[in-house]
Amino acid sequence: MSDNPLFEEWRTPFGLPPFDRIRPEHFPPAFDRGMAEEEAEIAVIAHSPEPPSYVNTVEALERSGRLLAAVDDLFHNLNSSATNPEIDALARDYAPRLAAHRSKIALDPDLFARIDALYQKREALGLASDQLRLLERHHSRFVRAGALLGPAEKARMAEVVARMAALHTQFGQNVLHDEDEWRLVLDESDLAGLPGFARDAAAAAADERGLTGKYAITLARSSVEPFLTFSARRDLREAAHRAWTVRGEHRGAHDNRPLIGELLALRQEQARLLGYDTYATYRLDDTMAKTPDDARHLLRQVWAPAKRKAAAERDELAAAANDDGLNAPLAPWDWRYYAEKVRAAKYDFDESGVKPYFVLDNMVAALFDTAGRLFGLAFVPRDDCPVYHPDVRVYEVRGADGKAIGLFLHDNFARPGKRSGAWMSSYRDQEALDGEVLPIVVNNNNFAKGDPTLLSFDDARTLFHEFGHGLHGLLSRVRYRSQSGTAVLRDFVEFPSQIMEHWVQAPEVLRRFARHYQTGEPLPEALLGKLLAARNFNQGFATVEYAACALLDLDLHARPEPPPDIAAFERDFVTREGMPAEIGLRHRPPHFQHLFDGAGYAAGYYAYMWAEVLDADGFAAFGDAGDVFDPALAARLKTVFSAGDTQDPMVLYRAFRGRDPDISALLAQRGLDR
Repeated sequence: MSDNPLFEEWRTPFGLPPFDRIRPEHFPPAFDRGMAEEEAEIAVIAHSPEPPSYVNTVEALERSGRLLAAVDDLFHNLNSSATNPEIDALARDYAPRLAAHRSKIALDPDLFARIDALYQKREALGLASDQLRLLERHHSRFVRAGALLGPAEKARMAEVVARMAALHTQFGQNVLHDEDEWRLVLDESDLAGLPGFARDAAAAAADERGLTGKYAITLARSSVEPFLTFSARRDLREAAHRAWTVRGEHRGAHDNRPLIGELLALRQEQARLLGYDTYATYRLDDTMAKTPDDARHLLRQVWAPAKRKAAAERDELAAAANDDGLNAPLAPWDWRYYAEKVRAAKYDFDESGVKPYFVLDNMVAALFDTAGRLFGLAFVPRDDCPVYHPDVRVYEVRGADGKAIGLFLHDNFARPGKRSGAWMSSYRDQEALDGEVLPIVVNNNNFAKGDPTLLSFDDARTLFHEFGHGLHGLLSRVRYRSQSGTAVLRDFVEFPSQIMEHWVQAPEVLRRFARHYQTGEPLPEALLGKLLAARNFNQGFATVEYAACALLDLDLHARPEPPPDIAAFERDFVTREGMPAEIGLRHRPPHFQHLFDGAGYAAGYYAYMWAEVLDADGFAAFGDAGDVFDPALAARLKTVFSAGDTQDPMVLYRAFRGRDPDISALLAQRGLDR
């Protein structure tokens, strides 16, 4: 295809993809050529007549597969943020092909022999520290992919990996199908209790779906959670909650339950082929935690106090519900509604009173100001860059010296064809092997669009969280692509994102940027005080909701055989762990995308709490310094963000904090220390 833009050098600003020219039919020939080119490049490395050296093996490997990487990054991002039936079909078709291609490289005996030869004499090669770590990490990746297996086992490993890739893709598409298909259509008479911002968002969602004169609640979290928080109609709250919790388990073509059993069996087979008893043992061997027992120990330290706190919260909510005339047991669709009422009474403020001060544009300005004060960054709008959807905003990111360090894309709104949740990704990673390559980073959120868009406090935290991931990519200053930005151990990758959440809670930030959307007046000091005082409110609920899912994940992946009935397993789990019935699992298995639409967080969902130990303890250093923008601490933190995977993460943390992390800050942060 001679006019395929994927084969061109993109002469757009910063080399952004020319989105307006790219069509689904451009991807198959680009994927095919990209795989063929990389296969040829790998063959040259693997069969070189020259003895293996760092340059002709490791660095040559880093230079390989450039076309495929660019096409795959582009496709992955469009498939997540702006998909359509054609892209969905391509994803199903190419996921197993790409997995087979990667397996062929990972299982190439001649390529591994060269890497292994260098690894065995690594201390005598005179390598710089980043080069030594890269060699060790490459060697580990090949071994963990099956490089030491015999021919028959390698063939089976390739089959397993390809099948898992197909199942991951189907799982995610099934969830998105259920989210796009469902909506709760409301009339004016159904809106009792909903504040203005929630009504406006529901009206906009209805208009977007051609439901003129109606209101619509969707399964985007920014739509359904405010509805569950404010709607006075218990029957409608129940309908929305049930729809939210049964995503992925409708009988028929989009049922994820059969996929889960097959995925778990394949993962267990993968682990056994590599000599591990369980998939959890295999995955955690390459993390900071190292073992499932250590990860589980962390979760157990918060599980019991969280349940105690949640029980006390439940009693308060039940009393409020009784006063409200509810003559039935508290149900999961009641918790948020009565929690908001109790919070309003206890702290003399409610979410609807705070939300008018959290304007999306102002919170974005707060992000950029925080990055400027901490790291010397400036975000300059660029209106001349191509985008894949009109919602996307583009910023050139400049360092303290005024020079560009990367490009930042901000895609903040929920819409059909965009998967739910919030995430960071990239169209290009920073590296400097053959000259400086600047990163192109994207943050995705799923806020309900309004005029203006108003955020909850939790939404604002999510905004800062994803921005932390974004900064991890933007601030990267490494030599090699494989070590760039977020390419770190799974249970460290959330540290940069979670520590950034603390700045949206800093009074210095809120006083400047939390301003009323109509009057421009700052958040009143009294309301600010109440907001900060209420930060630990409902933390029993939040901790139980999260920790239960992390424990479930470990339980699923630490079994020698997958459960024959995932629904029965779930019921047994919540009973065995004493899961409060009024809370329920935040992520039930049929829609637990962290685990099943990819392997990134499989046996690793605990990583958010592992990283929270680091972020709570790390931010406490700023408190000890008496300045949330302390220059010396900010400089050391910037080093963590910039280092990528060039050093062991605990070495990086100790250099920042001056000691090992302490869990006490996390317990205090969640109000679980009393």
